[in-house]
Amino acid sequence: MNPDLNLLQPYPFEKLAQLKKNCVPSQLSPINLSLGEPQHATPDFIVNAMDTAQGLKKYPTTQGGLALRRSIAHWLIHRFDLPLDSISPDRHILPVNGTREALFSFAQAVINRQSSNPLVLMPNPFYQIYEGAALLAGAKPFYINDLVFDQIPEAVWADCQLLYICSPNNPTGTVLSLSTLQSLIERADEYNFIIAADECYSEIYSDERQPPVGLLQACAAKGRLDYRRCVVFHSLSKRSNAPGLRSGFVAGDAEIMRQFLLYRTYHGCAMSLVVQAASIAAWEDESHVQINRDLYRQKYEAVMDILSPVMSVERPPAGFYLWAQTPIADDQFARELFLQENVTVLPGSFLSRMADGVNPGQNRIRIALVAPLEQCVDAAQRMRRFINRPR
Repeated sequence: MNPDLNLLQPYPFEKLAQLKKNCVPSQLSPINLSLGEPQHATPDFIVNAMDTAQGLKKYPTTQGGLALRRSIAHWLIHRFDLPLDSISPDRHILPVNGTREALFSFAQAVINRQSSNPLVLMPNPFYQIYEGAALLAGAKPFYINDLVFDQIPEAVWADCQLLYICSPNNPTGTVLSLSTLQSLIERADEYNFIIAADECYSEIYSDERQPPVGLLQACAAKGRLDYRRCVVFHSLSKRSNAPGLRSGFVAGDAEIMRQFLLYRTYHGCAMSLVVQAASIAAWEDESHVQINRDLYRQKYEAVMDILSPVMSVERPPAGFYLWAQTPIADDQFARELFLQENVTVLPGSFLSRMADGVNPGQNRIRIALVAPLEQCVDAAQRMRRFINRPR
């Protein structure tokens, strides 16, 4: 067996299951706000596109159909204000079966494990796929506490081969500014590493006048229309409430995409033609995305009114999580909340690592506002009651 498998830590939800093991919760109806799985209805037109598609008699190609790549290119160009001729469906875009597998496999394709000290830099707290991808690619993770880039030693930048960023961030909701993204691009040029930008939450934001900026957008603003060393990952799971579709794409530097396509040709991960048909329908419509954002805004407003008087929590500019501070240890808070109120949240320490003597997830919880409005309100009221209960 691959000895690097022994380096993998239990996934956050494995830890959560152990935390709740042998717990008998109250008789209240269960509400699960731990998993970032959208619960809004998948739009009918996406489901219908899949139902009417004809594609089971043919093998799909690894590169995906031209119609899908064109719809993705059109969306990218218009969403991120890219020059019309700067994105080629043939050279810059690759459909993938959900960004989780793409974020993982990307590291396997780009890391040179024969170098002396290959590093993969990543946010802390983070999406654990980044860590697992680094370890199984033969690299070492380097954790960036709370996305503070200016404190990273030069020697670390020198050994960096891949930088994962997540903006809007899971779990904090932090959105990286245009200037921050451009400074990271300059670092990548100086030290010759690749930036992999996980932008799966980019379409869920609070202010319609200020959608989150993207990495390719930052490149274009600098006049770097070859998008060198920059790759972005997008998904329909959050944007279109279609997590079961397992559909997304990777786009950016044409030479990196050429080699990633070669890797994926052997990886055996072509997107079904049926899923491609549904994906085209999704990428070509924005009205359902606007409705989706409005639903999350309603939940943020209602839940913040309930929780902000009793706990330290701020509404993030994007995403659908609350990253709240807890009055007691985060794992104790999550366990007792489950026992007393039958509400499940995720301890923040399960999403982060100790780095520089600090675990930035300690005494925090991630609350995923994915359930219907009524359930989110009910859960917030139970949480407030739990916090106010004498101990």
